[in-house]
Amino acid sequence: MKSETWQVKATLLLVSSLTIMSMITVSASLPDMTRSFSDVPNSEGLVKLSLSFPGLFIALSAMLAGIVIDRTGRLKLLGIALVLFAIGGTSGYWLDDLYGILAGRALLGISVGISMTIVTTLVADYYQGKSRQQFAGLQIAVMSLAGILFITLGGVLADVGWRVPFLLYFFSLLILPAVSLYLKEPKREVKTSETVKGIQSPRIIWLIFVNVMLMWIIFFIIPVQIPFYLKEIGVEKNAMIGIAIAASTLFSAVSSFSYSRIRDKLGFRQIFALGYFLMALAFAAMAMGNSYAVVLLGTLLAGLGMGLMIPNANLWVMHLAPQEIRGKEIGRLTTFWFLGQFLSPLVLLPVLNYLSLSRLFYILALVLLGLTLIFLMWYWIHKRSLATTDAQN
Repeated sequence: MKSETWQVKATLLLVSSLTIMSMITVSASLPDMTRSFSDVPNSEGLVKLSLSFPGLFIALSAMLAGIVIDRTGRLKLLGIALVLFAIGGTSGYWLDDLYGILAGRALLGISVGISMTIVTTLVADYYQGKSRQQFAGLQIAVMSLAGILFITLGGVLADVGWRVPFLLYFFSLLILPAVSLYLKEPKREVKTSETVKGIQSPRIIWLIFVNVMLMWIIFFIIPVQIPFYLKEIGVEKNAMIGIAIAASTLFSAVSSFSYSRIRDKLGFRQIFALGYFLMALAFAAMAMGNSYAVVLLGTLLAGLGMGLMIPNANLWVMHLAPQEIRGKEIGRLTTFWFLGQFLSPLVLLPVLNYLSLSRLFYILALVLLGLTLIFLMWYWIHKRSLATTDAQN
């Protein structure tokens, strides 16, 4: 198939955009949704849970989806996942039971765990070398821009009624015809189960998985806590708070667009060092917290750092994973990605019982600086190892 056509690329990018819209699209509906279910015990907590609930089920389903698509093919499950996305996503519009809506959000997460694993695996299948490198950056950039678009649309529709933004999840059904027309099953060599059992990725891939989880645990505190932090320093306008969060997403897209050019000059380890250094500067700036402008600078720097590290992790895993188990490894990557998002408030919020937000940001800045040094040392050790090997040969 001709994977370089704009139709194929657009279809892959549209499917990728479903990941970012799965959780944030209905965030503006939460206050009115809480009032609507005020008679339900612990309604406020349950409504807030509905926003992050898909993330847990993305993490739980992605690894299994990766194993299945290695055995049955990439596209058999994708159409089903898109239909499930629409059913689970729109549940908030049709259902009057809060627990039923939570079940729908769980179904939404399962569908995203499947679709994200498939689409990222297809990127690795369709593209090689420079083309894969460019598309990996483009994929994350478009996902970031889609996030800004969907959260804006969700906010506008929430003014009509809190249920209306849930209808945006029908978007997955609009993608179905393009998936059927333009995406083709990659050619694969048929392997026996015994042969596949002996195929493994290099052990370094687990370091990437853990690293992805760690970077999401740290980064995800920004959308969760920056609104409260800005209120603490006297920023009362919600529009200004929204701009600070959106700026992080926007600059993530900017650096993702630039990823391929940066990758031409730097290795995987160097890019992680650069990304963590930018995030260290970001949290140091936010820790100062003496003005809105300084905090805004921090969110911009954090977005730049994450915009480099996400495609870098994706591309490194694509590079390391053998084709026969590529789906399984990308499923694991997706699992660790969303496990980090789910764990972030569980890991970091209890710390706020003992530290102020500014003190926590200072500590995170130091942790991120330490990670920068670790990746730089790893780069120099790896470079020296390669030089020694070349000299021996």
